[in-house]
Amino acid sequence: MAPSFTARIQLFLLQALGFLIGLVGRAALVLGGPKFASKTPRPVTEPLLLLSGMQLAKLIRQRKVKCIDVVQAYINRIKDVNPVINGIVKYRFEEAMKEAHAVDQKLAEKQEDEATLENKWPFLGVPLTVKEAFQVQGGEGCTLAAACSVIGVGSDIGGSIRMPAFFNGIFGHKPSPGVVPNKGQFPLAVGAQELFLCTGPMCRYAEDLAPMLKVMAGPGIKRLKLDTKVHLKDLKFYWMEHDGGSFLISKVDQDLILAQKKVVVHLETILGASVQHVKLKKMKYSLQLWITMMSAKGHDGKEPVKFVDLLGDHGKHVNPLWELIKWCLGLSVYTIPSIGLALLEEKLRYNNGKYHKFKAVEESLREELVEMLGDDGVFLYPSHPTVAPKHHVPLTRPFNFAYTGVFSALGLPVTQCPLGLNAKGLPLGIQVVAGPFNDHLTLAVAQYLEKTFGGWVCPGKF
Repeated sequence: MAPSFTARIQLFLLQALGFLIGLVGRAALVLGGPKFASKTPRPVTEPLLLLSGMQLAKLIRQRKVKCIDVVQAYINRIKDVNPVINGIVKYRFEEAMKEAHAVDQKLAEKQEDEATLENKWPFLGVPLTVKEAFQVQGGEGCTLAAACSVIGVGSDIGGSIRMPAFFNGIFGHKPSPGVVPNKGQFPLAVGAQELFLCTGPMCRYAEDLAPMLKVMAGPGIKRLKLDTKVHLKDLKFYWMEHDGGSFLISKVDQDLILAQKKVVVHLETILGASVQHVKLKKMKYSLQLWITMMSAKGHDGKEPVKFVDLLGDHGKHVNPLWELIKWCLGLSVYTIPSIGLALLEEKLRYNNGKYHKFKAVEESLREELVEMLGDDGVFLYPSHPTVAPKHHVPLTRPFNFAYTGVFSALGLPVTQCPLGLNAKGLPLGIQVVAGPFNDHLTLAVAQYLEKTFGGWVCPGKF
């Protein structure tokens, strides 16, 4: 299924448009945009900030640590670090302290034993952060990575949990579709998007992922097997170092390839597991498969929501090309990433012919992967073709998200796992993919990789 000459021209023009938007944005920032000081968050000195959510919850339940002390420690860290990272946009310190005091009072009354408390409120007393509406998991990612929070919440329809988690060196899990309810989110996903949008946990420590998922899923947790014991040595591991050479996507950085191979060698020689290199040829159509998903109508016939429509205030029409011109003159109220996405959006929709063509490819690839993985296999794949880029650089490479987006289109559970830092101090990582509703496999592998390769790296240790 080689792309036609016309298709190649269209794809090239899309890439050129994205590159142009990125150049305009970066040039404008240099000339008159906000200046960001190059600073590193201070090292963590408070021991409470270095405990997982589960560890904190246990200490609070046992009254070995006061909830109010934990919350105060995180407030102090936020005040110290947030001016540098700008990850938190809404403070509620007074309310949090009142809630922490109420938790300590409740525990002092000893009305319920520790086991009951753990069952009813597994994270009782543990501070958490929750992303704002739309395109802001980067804030959640850096907030967690900078030890301003220990557990957080994100949503993912193309990689919005996994990419920020990868760029910031933390864990992020995109669950199997339909497990965690999306009710109450804005913007609402309609059409086929509703089936593929997944809400999931973002954490510094792998052991918090499964308990977080249980809380978030509610009744939907019955579809998973999170309490099933996983014997890693008995799993079948498959790996692939790149997508096979997609026309519009960057080549995978050598640092990421080497990090993945270290994992493969360890699994083979130390764990003694079955590890097989595979070449899934249809992976080079990852971008097209994601576009196919986003172009689809829902079972109720509803059209997918257009981002440009969300930009308008109460239905007001927005012309993204005009807004780009206004932005260059300092007159637009919209950000350059929003304008860029709106400009590209219309090209990221398929007509019936292309839709059915790539829908067939999607179904074929999903069948191939599901059959390969079964109920005892996981697939190791890069989280992104490059390490964390500088601000606005992704606009010049607008389709690199396909490395995560493809698994959204295929409806498979994925956990992004950190693998330490490269020589420049930038996070390395890998995606661990399993068959439908086998989230317990990817979460078990995440804990193993954390123990083996160190997981999250505390600020100041590089």
